[in-house]
Order: sequence, then structure tokens, then C-alpha cells
Amino acid sequence: MTPGARIAAAIEVLGEIEARKRPAADVLRDWGLAHRFAGSKDRAAIASLVYDALRKRASSAYLMGEDTPRAIMLGSLRQQRHMSAAGIATLLAGEGYVPPPLTEEERARLDAADLSGAPDHIAGDFPAWLEPSLAAVFGERLVSEMQALALRAPIDLRVNTLKASRDEARARLAHLGPSPTPLSPVGLRLPLSLDGRAPQLAAEPAYIKGLVEIQEEASQLAALLSLAQAGEQVLDLCAGAGGKSLALAALMQNKGQIHATDRDGTRLMRSAARLKRAGVRNVQVHPPRLGGAGLADLEGRCDLVFVDAPCTGTGTWRRNPDAKWRIRPGALSIRIAEQDRVLAEASRFAKPGGRILYGTCSILREENEDRLAAFLGLHPEFQSVSPQELAQMANLPSLAQFASPFGFGLRLTPLASGTDGFFIAILMRS
Repeated sequence: MTPGARIAAAIEVLGEIEARKRPAADVLRDWGLAHRFAGSKDRAAIASLVYDALRKRASSAYLMGEDTPRAIMLGSLRQQRHMSAAGIATLLAGEGYVPPPLTEEERARLDAADLSGAPDHIAGDFPAWLEPSLAAVFGERLVSEMQALALRAPIDLRVNTLKASRDEARARLAHLGPSPTPLSPVGLRLPLSLDGRAPQLAAEPAYIKGLVEIQEEASQLAALLSLAQAGEQVLDLCAGAGGKSLALAALMQNKGQIHATDRDGTRLMRSAARLKRAGVRNVQVHPPRLGGAGLADLEGRCDLVFVDAPCTGTGTWRRNPDAKWRIRPGALSIRIAEQDRVLAEASRFAKPGGRILYGTCSILREENEDRLAAFLGLHPEFQSVSPQELAQMANLPSLAQFASPFGFGLRLTPLASGTDGFFIAILMRS
């Protein structure tokens, strides 16, 4: 496919996403099945164009003066790929499967690229209804924080220390140009190509043999800040596909026991292959069909209860840009209720002197500090560990700079820490 044909396909996909309100990944998959002539490089390039456009959807529409898939794509090419009007025009000048040529108005708007006077939710590319919540967190930094959350995200890997050191893993992946993650001592960061495409890890021997796992740096830090140690009893209460359990197992050197469970049994079962590949032997998976009975013996016995709570995912918008345009006001209240429920459940399992790690990939105060304040008001037997003390206990003193100004835990954002948006706090049971 020509570059112009790829742009045409991306515009088509954007239109389908908007019309059907479907996740971008699902629409891209269906497009690929219906257009089998498109090779893997074409599909990857089209996906990159689509995700770039979704990251800058609001500002691109404002820049171009209309909210259509074509306008959003043209504005995105100008903003994300720094293409001039003349450069874009050359891609649309051919015949065949390319979009129509630029109009005079489109050329003028692309040349001006003027966002001056745009409202904050346009300049920052986020849903307008979330502005009060986001402004309450970031204040004058609102637009700059949101613009950082609209950029492309790098690919982070966690080195599986059960099988290799970071230096060894880095040497095995040298052809991909990895660099050490700035904050996590067990992370590697892979550069993206100029068009935003990620390297294909599935065929890499280091990945196949379990030396590395894909895990964003903030998520790695959450595991490190859990203070998990060899020999402990650990409950991973919202285990998902097992990424945190894998990280905890490496910290614990395969000693002790990790009990992994999740309400989504389908996701949980995906962990089996990952555990085997990583050489993890101390994780016991508890399918949700067993209900509370499967975990009854753990009540009051866990050194650590790890809660990667269900949330709105606002901190992951760099990686899931379509999610920010699909989120609705009712979703926040649903997540808050789930977070209160899972914290109350976690309290049953932490033993005296034990701890709960509460983490979310959300940047909203309602899902983070407010939830801990509500929990501690009902559970005086728990106390929050100060961010400074937690950073020292984890031997990661530089993390103290990310202490939340709202009373609990650590706050990470793309602008402040170079990671996804993430919140991490530890509660100790007296």
C-alpha cells in the first residue's frame, strides 16, 4: 500500500470507531480481516496512524475547524508527525486509493496550525466533563500534564531476575536499542520507530525464553514498592493476566507463596503460559468460580495483599487513546464502588503487621487518595505509610519526589516521572 492509501484506510477506521463506538483494536482487527491484501507492515502503519489521531482528536478537529475523520487525520499528521501542508498534499496527490486532495481551507489551516485560544480540554485533548476532576489534581499544570498524556508511550520491559540480570537481558536485546528505565532498577525501555510503531517482541528469543516481560515502568515500581520478600504469603487480589504476580515472584526469588485471583477468569487463565515461560513456581491461581471459599484459609494470614484496583484507566491514555473518548461520567461512580469493595475485601486477608498495596492506573483523586481516606475512616486498624518512608524502605529514595500532595501515596505521570499515570500507596495493619 502507498502512504496515501494507508491514510485513506486509517480515515476509514476512524469513521468506524466513531460510528460504532467500538474499541480501536477491535475495529483495526476487523479491517485487517476484511482487507487481506494489506500486509503486516501496512496494518501496523495504519494502526499507528489511527492511534496518533486518537491521541490528538480534539485538538486536531479544532485546528481543522471540523470534527470529521478526515479532519482529525490531517490535524494529527500536522501535530504528531510534524508534516507541513505541502508534505501532506504530496501524499494525497496521486490517483487510486488515496483521499481527495487538500482544499484551500485545509491548506490554510494546516499552515497556521493555530491552537491559540483553545479551551483547556481542547489543548489538552481530554473529555470536557473530566476537567473539574483533573483541574483539582493538576491546577495550573493541567494542560501540560494532559499534553504529555497525549504523546506516544515507549515500550517498557521488566527483566525477569529469575533468569537474567538487566545487563544480560540488555545485551540479548542490543539490536533493539534498549536503555535502562530511569526509575525501575529492573526495567528496559525500547525506542519507537519514527512513525510510532513498536518492535515485534513475540519473535525475540529473550522474550520467548522468559528473560523479559512487557510491563510499563510504573507497574514495575508498584511491585517493588510492595516490599515483597522471600517466604511471605501474598494475595494478588486483582491479578488480571498475571503481570504483577510475575514481578512479585521474581522479588521473592520463587520462595513463599503467591495466591493470584481475579473476577475475570478469562484474563486470569492467560497467566498460565506466562508463569511457565518465566520459570515461576510459587504462584497458585485461584479461579473466580471457586468464590470466597477458595481463599477462606487465607483470611488474616497474608503478609501482603496486592490490590491493582479496577479503575477508569485515565493514566494509560498514552497507550489506549481511544479509551479516553469512550469513558462516560457513570463509569467513575461504578469504579469508585468497586474500589471501596476491593479494599474492604483486602482488609480481611491482611494479618496483624501485614500490609495492603493499593494501586491504580488512574490520575483522578476520586479513585486514589479519596478512596484511602474513606477506607481508613472505616478501618482504624490500618495506617498509611508516608511516601518518604515507603521510598526508603524499598531502597528507591528518588521516588519520594513523587509524593502526593493530597495526603497519601505516590503519584506518577508522564510529565513528572516519564511513566504512565499511576498511584501507589501502602497501608499497614497494626
